Amino acid sequence: MDTLLTADLAANAPNFRRRTSTYVDAIHDLPEKESMAPAQLYSTESGRLFHSGRIVIATVGLPARGKTHTSVALARYLRWLGVKTRIFHLGDYRRAHVGQNGDVPEDYFFVNASTSSVLLRNKILKKCREDIFNFLNHENGQIAIYDAVNPLCTGRRALAKEFEKQGVHTLFVESVCTDERIIEENVRSVKISSPDYIGWEPEDAVKDYLKRINARIPHYETMEESELHYVKMMNAGQRVVANNCAFNYLSQRIVFYLLNLHIKSRQTYFVRAGTTRDEDSYKADASLSGEGQDYAHKMADTLLAHRESERQNLIKHGAPESTALKPLTIWTSTRRRTVETSEYLAGLGYRVRQRSQMSQLNPGVCEKMSERRIREQYPDEVAKHEQDPYHHRYPRAESYHDLAVRLEPIILELEREQNDLLIIAHESVLRVLYGYLMACSATAIPSLSFPRDEIIEIIPASYNNQAKRISIPGLPDRLVPGSPEDISIPVPPSEMGSRIGSGAVSPMSGLGTPVLHGSPGRGTQTPEGSGREGGQLPLRRQAPTSEPRG
Repeated sequence: MDTLLTADLAANAPNFRRRTSTYVDAIHDLPEKESMAPAQLYSTESGRLFHSGRIVIATVGLPARGKTHTSVALARYLRWLGVKTRIFHLGDYRRAHVGQNGDVPEDYFFVNASTSSVLLRNKILKKCREDIFNFLNHENGQIAIYDAVNPLCTGRRALAKEFEKQGVHTLFVESVCTDERIIEENVRSVKISSPDYIGWEPEDAVKDYLKRINARIPHYETMEESELHYVKMMNAGQRVVANNCAFNYLSQRIVFYLLNLHIKSRQTYFVRAGTTRDEDSYKADASLSGEGQDYAHKMADTLLAHRESERQNLIKHGAPESTALKPLTIWTSTRRRTVETSEYLAGLGYRVRQRSQMSQLNPGVCEKMSERRIREQYPDEVAKHEQDPYHHRYPRAESYHDLAVRLEPIILELEREQNDLLIIAHESVLRVLYGYLMACSATAIPSLSFPRDEIIEIIPASYNNQAKRISIPGLPDRLVPGSPEDISIPVPPSEMGSRIGSGAVSPMSGLGTPVLHGSPGRGTQTPEGSGREGGQLPLRRQAPTSEPRG
């Protein structure tokens, strides 16, 4: 499990890059030094934004109030913007020190703990603080997120003074929850996603976590220190209080983001739009073909059947028969193909919202051009595209970076949305939104693949998001992949003889930068069954191969 590795790496090897598995997000990976963020506003030699200093964001709150969820979400958003950010989970340091299966003293979590427990706590704290200072002082880090309980006023004041001596601002983010239903939901989420409870029975994990909470409640002091910078989030974002937070540009961006954040869990599904009558045209904005309409029905039926099976699984594990899943909301772009793909579900009573920012990449001058014509007319542009497919734009076209910046309002709405969410969009849009939720690097986003015969489900958790694929059965092979996105552009020179004259249009026809493929296979619903036609995993993070599609 990747979460098992995080503790050791956070405590013992801060410069080592962990390899995230295909189906677990990369938020706990250490970003490559030379990598650019997907929506980076600008870059500097130091890697820091010049108009903002260094900040430690310290979480405050009892267990199961959403501290880890908030810290991970903040890191995901700040990295997306190009701010060098790293999370330091104090629990990871504890697990690394005592071992994954090691026991801590019975009174370890108590404020009035024994001398030996206090010494152990201080030793773990010292290691965590040393790594934070190393990140900020020697690795050009800008924001360190210190994920811990920080329950007492005296401790928080001492923490702020310690960082102030190093010229570092401290912003406290407190999670307060008085709604027992939210606490119960968070406890069950944590027992699934926290490395503390791998292999535990669910009810035993819940009981143990509640025991920790009860041990700390008599000794917890909510934030009232007027001289400190803090944000207090109550009942999963129901009310937010900001105190003394406008000390620089980044602090204001952080507060704005927290105003849009909630910690309630929900599922997010990604699907492609159906095929159209004029598949190659960006400007035509064509309606769905007959096959596209059939796809829309089969996709919707598959999704609804999957959601019902999820509901039955909850009932099987002890939930009451009357249990209902969260309502499903559908987002599309304003283009006909995505709107018409949602019409079947709209007819069943599901709410559909159109978002103009979710339109696909604009192909510019390359619309409907063949590979040969692009190579002949724009050889320099093709060479630039080979070097950097994420940031390069063809003449009068958009790059993926342009699209990521355009989608920032959608990302904030994504954080605000409390219902389960189905996003029907072009593959280029799905790549960027998936890249945000799964913390993909800019270099990986253009090679993410979303086959039309699969629904991608993002399963949120406080520590890591996870993803799985749901196969849509009964689609004709010509619809999978069913669009020019899957040809390779630029084609390696050695392959030109077999590709030129094929009549294929370029991916800059408005259908996005392609995914390159390997060996044949078919998709399944689970991570273990990861093959599909072309052999490209939809969630793969690796450099694409140059093997052309046969």
